[in-house]
Amino acid sequence: MHELAADRTKRNSIREEPLRAAIRGSHRLTVWRGHSGRRYVVTILPLTSEDAVKTAAGVALAVRRNAGAVATLIAVRSCRQGDPGFLGWLAACCQRGATELHVHTLTEGEAGRAAVVADLTARPPQPPPASAALVRVA
Repeated sequence: MHELAADRTKRNSIREEPLRAAIRGSHRLTVWRGHSGRRYVVTILPLTSEDAVKTAAGVALAVRRNAGAVATLIAVRSCRQGDPGFLGWLAACCQRGATELHVHTLTEGEAGRAAVVADLTARPPQPPPASAALVRVA
C-alpha cells in the first residue's frame, strides 16, 4: 500500500512522457506532465530556432537532455507572438545548460499560457500537514 502512495507522489512531479508516435512531418513531438497531472504536447526544436514564437504565441520550455536521454526543465516562459524578450531568454537558458527548445502552442490566451507556466514550474517541497504528524502518547 505504501508503494502505491510513493508511486503517486513520484508521478505528481513535472516530467517528460515521450509519445509513441512522436514525429509529425519534420518535427518531433513529446509530452510534459505538470503538477496538476495535465499533459502538454510540445514540438521539439533545436536551440537555433530563433523564430519559434515569431508566428504564434506559446509556452517555451528550455530543456537539458542528458546522455541517458532524460529531459530536465531549465526554464519555462509564456511568449506572445513575436515576443521581443524571447532571444535573450533563450540565450540565458543556453548558458544554464539547455540543449533543446520545446514549444507548446495549443493553449490560447495569456491567462491560459500563464496557467501552463505555473503548472510546469518547480515548486519547493511542502512539509506534511500538521494532522499527519505522529504524536507520541505516554
